[in-house]
Amino acid sequence: MTRSEFDAYCAGLPATTNVVQWGNASVWKVGGKIFAVCSSWGKGSDQRISFKCSDLSYMMLTEEAGIVPAPYLARAKWVQVTDDRALSDEDLKTYLATAHGLVAAKLTKKLRRELGIDG
Repeated sequence: MTRSEFDAYCAGLPATTNVVQWGNASVWKVGGKIFAVCSSWGKGSDQRISFKCSDLSYMMLTEEAGIVPAPYLARAKWVQVTDDRALSDEDLKTYLATAHGLVAAKLTKKLRRELGIDG
């Protein structure tokens, strides 16, 4: 998944916002809380996608080649995809949607209602 495809997919999730920070990283948030990041320090293989995941997914994904605990965020169960062949685009989209849901679920009920994601 390219950075532009990553950005387009995350933009389609409910109530998301995007900011570019940390040296050109595309940071996606829901309710002001980060759920996914695409860092690109150059072109092609230098791109890294990181996202929040469940405890079980974290354990499973960090056993896969091309996926590592995310620097600075691993203690909060974040992984970083270091090889774009590690996950198919469809699997990555599923994990990004799950990351969005995990973070959104931790927002206050009031904020979820305001964002239109209280289901």
